Amino acid sequence: MRRIALALLALPLVAGADMIRVPGGQTRIGDDAGRADEKPSFLATVAAFELDRAPVTVSAFARYVAAHGIVTEAERVGSAAVMSFGSGHWRLVDGAYWLRPLGPDGPKAVADHPVTQVSWNDAQAYCAAHGKRLPTEIEFEHAARLAGHGGRHAFGAQLVAARRYRANVWTGAFPAINTAADGYRTTSPVGAFGRDGLGFEDLAGNVWEWSADWYAPYGTGTTATGSEKAMRGGSFLCDPNVCYGFRVSARAHATPDSALMHVGFRCARDLTD
Repeated sequence: MRRIALALLALPLVAGADMIRVPGGQTRIGDDAGRADEKPSFLATVAAFELDRAPVTVSAFARYVAAHGIVTEAERVGSAAVMSFGSGHWRLVDGAYWLRPLGPDGPKAVADHPVTQVSWNDAQAYCAAHGKRLPTEIEFEHAARLAGHGGRHAFGAQLVAARRYRANVWTGAFPAINTAADGYRTTSPVGAFGRDGLGFEDLAGNVWEWSADWYAPYGTGTTATGSEKAMRGGSFLCDPNVCYGFRVSARAHATPDSALMHVGFRCARDLTD
């Protein structure tokens, strides 16, 4: 593993190192016409903050691993979650981790793709080591809504514009058929689908992204504690006719020690001026 990580260190650090300032303001969070956990919608006031332009890449994570001697939770446990294409069943695969996200028999992670098979704990530690933090759910949705000019998607109104896909999502009939009409069956290079209205890459699709928050129904009055952490943004497994997870209000969740083949992260930072 360490030889592979050191080899990746020789690669240039791709998009994801720079950050974008997200202006503060008031945003409606959730969707009263959406899924159950997106209701009831509510108004939230968000302070300006900075957010990574793109998800953390495999090459960036490799640098971090090599510099700090990191062993991720999936490596310590010895397995991580992989979905079986065709059946849609999830299973723990021995030897799956961030450099072999589908397991030892699958392809190596690609340097300019978003890193996956990192737990919430791994992601939080990475952000802290870089003087940053994970974004809150509200911050993520606020940024996505601004990027999409108030629409349902961060990339704009239409998933396909001028015969070109605007995000890496499931194409076909989930989970049996993936046509890869968007060009990819799993993750795609960061920024392959261009930038949105604020300049972000992959704020919708490609991989779900960990947020700082515990997952809880809206309207319960607290998200301070829980058993699972919330995720935002949708992934390459999101079918518009099934979970439709790449909408700005869509949510997912998993325990903070979970490592999954379709989940990554990006970091945020408070403004100091």
